[in-house]
Amino acid sequence: MANLVNMPKLGFDMAEGTLIRWDKKVGDSITRGEVLAEIETDKATVEVQSTYDGVLAKLLVEEGQAVPVGDPIAWIAEPGEDVSALEAPASDTSVPGETMNEKVPSPDLIPQPQQSSKTTLGRVKVSPLARKIASERGISLQGVQGSGPGGRIVKRDLETLLDKFLSQDTKKEIRPLPSPNPLVDRSAIPADEVVKASRLRQAINRRMTSSKQQIPHFYVVHEYDFAPIMKLRSELNALLPEDQKISVNDFIIKAAAMALRFYPNLNASMKGDEIVRHGHVNIGVAVAVEGGLLTVVSKDADVKPLRLISSEVREMAARAREGKVRPEEIEGSTFSISNLGMFDVEEFSAIINPPEAAILAVGSVKQTPVVVNGELQVGTRLKATLSADHRITDGAEAAQFLQCMEDFLEQPMRLLL
Repeated sequence: MANLVNMPKLGFDMAEGTLIRWDKKVGDSITRGEVLAEIETDKATVEVQSTYDGVLAKLLVEEGQAVPVGDPIAWIAEPGEDVSALEAPASDTSVPGETMNEKVPSPDLIPQPQQSSKTTLGRVKVSPLARKIASERGISLQGVQGSGPGGRIVKRDLETLLDKFLSQDTKKEIRPLPSPNPLVDRSAIPADEVVKASRLRQAINRRMTSSKQQIPHFYVVHEYDFAPIMKLRSELNALLPEDQKISVNDFIIKAAAMALRFYPNLNASMKGDEIVRHGHVNIGVAVAVEGGLLTVVSKDADVKPLRLISSEVREMAARAREGKVRPEEIEGSTFSISNLGMFDVEEFSAIINPPEAAILAVGSVKQTPVVVNGELQVGTRLKATLSADHRITDGAEAAQFLQCMEDFLEQPMRLLL
């Protein structure tokens, strides 16, 4: 019996997705758990796995097409089954979870894909690998003609473009640099550039605006003696291969997860007039991706070994940057951590990721003058700022949580027990 595959709902606020690429073609065998397609949501490009065994019998949407949640996208049939009569069922334009403020367009209003390197929504159609190459080489994808399916830009298109550029005559006239004084040469000032916000940037816009408008934030800063962590990290990493070394952020994830067990109001969310204290401690880790920010989730981080947390977060972050993150890797966080320490940021305040109750903003590990027993010494310090929802928790509890983290970070052998 043939099974209908629908556009999955990959987030609580997802209304539609764009089918970026089919990983299987009609007639291919597929098993449950195999990647069927890549779908772009407001948050990321994710790999969608098949929930059926069989043969991909018919594709109902083309690459580059935007499809409302719940609408059919393909049929999977039994081997040898007659599929000539299979058709797409009538679409139901009502989408689960639709709100008055965020209407979903009906299928007949959704733009259809065109054979060019840009979709009708104004986004460039590009493979994750080509996108990564363009980012690393500083190549603008606007105007690049794609040779992949549906005009998609692929690796060979960028290689051709680079070969053409490198083969050009380099003895062309070089224009002098514009004057640093705009009063001398006004023509050197570039015109304003208007860039359409990506789906990810639009989602960040909606969620962060809603968070600041609806959640009463308050902030608590704590400074940690990080010398014990740096010493233990050095000893552990000396025993591990290069691709398995533990980062500073891994220790913070583990410490925060263990401290949340003692302060459940910070591992909670508001639901109407009720506070939901979550049984699982799932730490969301902010990852910078092209065009915005994505949160990957370390599930049950309070009970996982430090090395497992490290390997899982490293792999999920790599997939997020490559546009191959899985749906289950970006959903279900109960508390988030945003670390800008690698950018030499001393401290900052982060915006709470709804519906969570708090987020921890982590700065750099720095050597700084400190006073110990009346004497001036060189100390190793890290500052972290907790942003918390005042509807759920208060300043004293937030400060106690940060002190509890101190017990783990300044006596880090506790993290290994």
